[in-house]
Amino acid sequence: MQSDYSILVVDDEDSIRRLLQKELASPRRRIRAVASAAEALRLCRVDSFEVILLDIRLDDGNGLDLLPDFLRLLPDAKIIMITGHADLDGAVTAMRNGAYDFVAKPFTLSKLDLIVDRAVEHTSLARENRSLRLASGNKEHRLVGTSPAMRDLAFLLSKVAPTDVPVLITGESGTGKDVVAAEIHRASARRAQPFVVKNCAGLQKELARSELFGHVKGSFTNALESTEGLMTFANRGTLFLDEVGELPLEVQTLLLRVLENQRYRRVGEKDERNADVRFLCATNRNLASEVQRGHFHEALYHRINVFQLSLPALKERREDIPLLVAHFLAQLGGDRMRASVSPAAMDCLMRYHWPGNVRELRNIIERGLILAENNIISEKNLPRDLVESVAGLRHVPASGRAEGPSDEAEARFSPLGTRAGGASLPPDASLLLDDVERGHIARVLAMFGGNKQKAAKALGIARKTLYRRLKAMGLE
Repeated sequence: MQSDYSILVVDDEDSIRRLLQKELASPRRRIRAVASAAEALRLCRVDSFEVILLDIRLDDGNGLDLLPDFLRLLPDAKIIMITGHADLDGAVTAMRNGAYDFVAKPFTLSKLDLIVDRAVEHTSLARENRSLRLASGNKEHRLVGTSPAMRDLAFLLSKVAPTDVPVLITGESGTGKDVVAAEIHRASARRAQPFVVKNCAGLQKELARSELFGHVKGSFTNALESTEGLMTFANRGTLFLDEVGELPLEVQTLLLRVLENQRYRRVGEKDERNADVRFLCATNRNLASEVQRGHFHEALYHRINVFQLSLPALKERREDIPLLVAHFLAQLGGDRMRASVSPAAMDCLMRYHWPGNVRELRNIIERGLILAENNIISEKNLPRDLVESVAGLRHVPASGRAEGPSDEAEARFSPLGTRAGGASLPPDASLLLDDVERGHIARVLAMFGGNKQKAAKALGIARKTLYRRLKAMGLE
């Protein structure tokens, strides 16, 4: 069940309102109570409620007639009808028309409390399912890497995630900006609330405002029904706007208002609504330059750039490649196989320049698993253009298949810091010995699918020694 939620009580009996406000109150419940349908509908236009306790007979309206209006304003809310014995038939009709449940007067508070909790669980599950659908493609949220750049990123993320400030995530395409956004949400106080993802590059200019904020029926051509926007779906949660630089300028202005005032209007609606949303934005553009060219709203840039996280390109953290390979092998291989990567193939991956970054590496591992023989991804299972692009760095026969790592490759990954034949590395290279050893151990682990016993044997060290080295290097 979600950590906190709101209940709206709509009843014209003062004693009932006071009783419910007192008895239903708890640290995780926010109770609002009103006497009229008009005031209740006004609140629903500007605020969000998980549960509405709605009396059938009100001084200014009938709860049965008003039910569609409440469901239109808050489609996720669970409406519990409060009824007298004479209204039971009407309550059953209301449930057929969308009400969640009903309680008859006089009712016991314990029963009502149980119904409310059950209703909140249903609301939470509905929002979570929608959130998962909207965030499709982000099923595996995990930062992988022990390079200095990734350690710095993890530190900054741990500091900003618990706050509610907007975060701008920058970096080349494929570096994992969506993964970082998901990690921020998961480490925040909003983790139990919706995580809604929208790629702004896919927004049609004419419909961008409607998709973000929603619209009312008849507000523009083909607006045949009223709809909610992403602001509603992300309420009390996190909204991740990927490729935010693609937003139309007129929509940027409206988004700025939400960030500054936490208020917005649906297209064609007069009343404003509250927006309790944490904003995460990502871009591979230089937004400061976009501002200078007049393509991005300057005030919005400063508002979303309260805290910036810059993701390194994969070529800038090559020591993380073996760990990423092991991660993708486990993620994509699943239970059906325990695959590994041959030394020659791993050497190719380490030398490649990775224009597509982590996304490209994942795709190559997925392709390699399809082509693998005996659960081993060899060099011939890698894309030919990748193998050919690194051919100048080592000997590649005419067949296009490498014969194995060169002396330089062996020296690069040797935990002892020596070249083939026992020659010592240059003195300045010894300064990088720890990183070299870390990369070599991670590579060998990936080759054996994470099996530490086999990796220790291949490294020529005891398993306990390997465990100690992994712990010391932060790989365990």
